[in-house]
Amino acid sequence: MSTSQETLRLLGEFESPNVTFMEPDGSWPIVWTRARGVHVWDAEGRCYLDLTAAFGVANAGHAAPRVVQAAQRQLARLPHAMGDVHPHPLKAQLARELSRITFERWTGGAPEPQTGKTIFGNSGFEAVEAALKTAMLATGKPGVIVFDGAYHGLGYGTLNTTHRDHFRGPFRRQLAEFGHFVAFPVSPAAEANRPTGRRFDRGASLDEVESAIRRLCRRHRIGGILVEPVQGRGGIRVPPAAFLPLLRRLCDQAGLLLIVDEIYTGFGRTGRWFACEHSGTVPDLICLGKALTGGFPLSACVGRAEVMDAAWPKSTGEAIHTSTFLGHPVGCAMALAQMGEIARRRLVERSARLGSRLVEGLSAIQPPRPWRATARGLGLMAGLELRQSDGAPARTVALEAIKELLRRGFILLPEGEAANVISFTPPLTITASQLDGSVSALDEVLGGLTAS
Repeated sequence: MSTSQETLRLLGEFESPNVTFMEPDGSWPIVWTRARGVHVWDAEGRCYLDLTAAFGVANAGHAAPRVVQAAQRQLARLPHAMGDVHPHPLKAQLARELSRITFERWTGGAPEPQTGKTIFGNSGFEAVEAALKTAMLATGKPGVIVFDGAYHGLGYGTLNTTHRDHFRGPFRRQLAEFGHFVAFPVSPAAEANRPTGRRFDRGASLDEVESAIRRLCRRHRIGGILVEPVQGRGGIRVPPAAFLPLLRRLCDQAGLLLIVDEIYTGFGRTGRWFACEHSGTVPDLICLGKALTGGFPLSACVGRAEVMDAAWPKSTGEAIHTSTFLGHPVGCAMALAQMGEIARRRLVERSARLGSRLVEGLSAIQPPRPWRATARGLGLMAGLELRQSDGAPARTVALEAIKELLRRGFILLPEGEAANVISFTPPLTITASQLDGSVSALDEVLGGLTAS
């Protein structure tokens, strides 16, 4: 029995059956044993080009040497601290750096520059739940406006704001359901090609979004709007440039907090440090994770200092929101090194430059009838949506293409509720030739699959 087979056998016997999907023919998954840069090696020593950055985590590449060294030094010195009780220096340094890279940088030229204050977490959904709590405390209103296609995590707070019924449905009876869903807007380029059918598929115009938000604010006690600047799990859906400014204006008028979930889009993924910068929108709260450390469980909710000070009472010895591993020292060391690497290697600019090349290459793919493909993206966060001639999602073709590309040495993932969007979120260190080769391989595979 191979190492991969033994690993999967043990998982099949001892892991919850709902976690790891395994194809009966053994074609999925592969078992990772090593990663470096843009490459991953499986248990049998086969090398793959990772076009996922492991869920958008490895923005500076897998096992970036300076990030690994920072983790090793910290692990040998102080592997754990005491969350909200006895702090360590790196937690303070990272909170300072997060303020600098967000609110201080965004408002540095304003008459009254702002600073940010941070609540640390472990997983991305914890950062979102910290933001939801902040909105509740700041406004006294429990309702939150969210969007069709949204994915904000699977904790019991964030499940109220995650759209897909696959995740919410089994637990609906235990949810408060304080999330009020509005259709996500489509970009002008996609407006003419909007398919008929469900509202989720059709999207909405900005006028429709504004009307729906105003209606919800009249009917419910709404404290905030929570939004992904680009929907990742929803299918790499890029809204119009005027979308976030509209939300900012509506929040200002109604006294709501604007929360941007940049767990996926942050740290250069879309060609800016944060995707909200494409429209010059300054949120009240920003949620960060994934590429924050490049590979360690650490997340952060960073809010305007004014908002955080008004919402959260000063600790009198017992925090009302904390965890054992809050601001973990190894994660903080990695985060500081990761942000340094992204800046030093100019990976944000690289993402913008290569992202345009990637979308251009994907746009040139024209599969044979009866399929049609639509490319979209922002920076190195792009997707190719596959549909049938009648507009129905071409899920089977997308999944078959991804499995065939895995056999050829390319790691890709499906996105969207129907899993019909082939997504590209590679490490920002990927080369132009590696991107071109990946697009060519996808083009060849799609041609072979649809012609059969």
